Amino acid sequence: MERMTDYLRLHLCVMVFSFTSVFAKAAANSYNSEGFMSPWLYIYSVLMLMVCVVYAFFWQKVIKKVDLHVGYANRSVYLIWGQLWAVLLFGEHLTFKNLIGLAVVLAGVITVSLNTPYGEEAA
Repeated sequence: MERMTDYLRLHLCVMVFSFTSVFAKAAANSYNSEGFMSPWLYIYSVLMLMVCVVYAFFWQKVIKKVDLHVGYANRSVYLIWGQLWAVLLFGEHLTFKNLIGLAVVLAGVITVSLNTPYGEEAA
């Protein structure tokens, strides 16, 4: 049960980090429509920075519980979250190539996670 809790925290941390891409896209859209004078450009930029600070804090807490290579392999799930947000929040469309790429990332994460005994340090 402890392992599942650690992985849940790890993936929650990665999900939070994925919002940097949401705020970056929103800031870019703001800039494209209104230029440097848009207050939303600065609001989204600050939000992006805040997400990075929150992520950095919790990443340090989470990485103490899982092996480093497992943590970094699971961090690539950021790409899946990013695609999900792109579809849900910005109305973008996934292509077949996107889905193949996401499947490869997910397969890699599962392979690394399942082939590492829990709680053992890599030699």
